[in-house]
Amino acid sequence: MTAGGSRPRPPAAPGRWARVRRVSSGDTKTLIKQAVENLQQEVPALKQLKLVIRLELRARGDVPIWRVEVPGPKIDKDPAGDARIDVSVARSHFNELAAEGRLKHWVEAYDTGHVRVSGEPAVTKLIGNVIQRQLARA
Repeated sequence: MTAGGSRPRPPAAPGRWARVRRVSSGDTKTLIKQAVENLQQEVPALKQLKLVIRLELRARGDVPIWRVEVPGPKIDKDPAGDARIDVSVARSHFNELAAEGRLKHWVEAYDTGHVRVSGEPAVTKLIGNVIQRQLARA
């Protein structure tokens, strides 16, 4: 017992926090770049698009916002006030989609509400049409 009359806490299990991996902003930039490049590879028409995207990666208690400019991509941790499209996705889903997601996985995530897209109606419609045409070809 401690002086306050309570029992001391047992030490945390070894390696307990080793499983919890913090993702640095450098890792996030790499994942965003990988996701953009994979989507552009699957949908070549998106390579020609000049656009600023506001990417919101929702996580527990934290919602970092990234500015993604294509072509490039040029990626910065910035509020992206000049963005024409807003994309919001839970960090856990983004990690999976960025690493292993194909176009059909992104579409499924959008259809089930895991990925939310908003912004200028003409731009969202254009991107949606390009993606639908690509899916029809595949």
